[in-house]
Amino acid sequence: MIIDSHTHIYPDKIAFRASHAIGEYYEMPMEFDGTAENLLRHGLAAGIDKFVVCSAATTAAQVRPVNQFIAASVAAHSDRFWGYGTAHPDCTDIPAVVEEIIAAGLVGIKLHGDFQKFLIDSPAAMRIYEACEGRLPVLLHSGDYRTEYTKPARVLNIARTFPKLDIIAAHFGAWSEWGSSAAQLAEAGVYIDTCSSLYALKPRFARLLIDTFGVDHVFFGTDYPMWRTGKELEYLHNLPLTDDERRAILGENFLRFISKYEKTDGGNNNL
Repeated sequence: MIIDSHTHIYPDKIAFRASHAIGEYYEMPMEFDGTAENLLRHGLAAGIDKFVVCSAATTAAQVRPVNQFIAASVAAHSDRFWGYGTAHPDCTDIPAVVEEIIAAGLVGIKLHGDFQKFLIDSPAAMRIYEACEGRLPVLLHSGDYRTEYTKPARVLNIARTFPKLDIIAAHFGAWSEWGSSAAQLAEAGVYIDTCSSLYALKPRFARLLIDTFGVDHVFFGTDYPMWRTGKELEYLHNLPLTDDERRAILGENFLRFISKYEKTDGGNNNL
């Protein structure tokens, strides 16, 4: 099984605008329009079996509509999608938001401090992790040389404050700052994904980062709609990995990881 552990989707009526706003922010052309339909069409054609879909809310008022959209998308494609909800530190009822995410069958929370405009280790943000610890994993955008919001050192602060929280630090742990705090994040048990990184990393350096975090802590992801799925798979296949390591990163690791959070018999496995 090949799992794309990091994708973004948007409602059809705003998908093109939302995805291209991301492209403008990163000064990179977007490959796709951000719809679930295109994710499935191109991902399945490239050999992906299942996808994690998410979207970040830029204001507290957007949190519940975004989570409802992701939950509806997962329900419509339950054989292909897992979903992560979102939250925002400006929410006054974070425990209730987390309960709603779990009740909806979503299996994590995605936060993007650069888009959401908050320091990911601020006291307000820490309330989110406190509510999630032991109940939901958190996928954090990590790293950006242009901002202070998502520095890998802030991810490390979160991991040390909440040692029972499963954290995925996206983009090999530090987009555009690859390698920053890697050894410390690995020691804290942080997971990473491969998305929006392999275009920039030399294979030997990518392999070094994989060894630093441990092969069992690495998930394949594409960051759809940013990148072409087939090309991301090609990058991964070109890394100096054994067949067993490649299979683990492509799907086995994430399948084992997410099984802790899938709902069974009406409840979360960790409750």
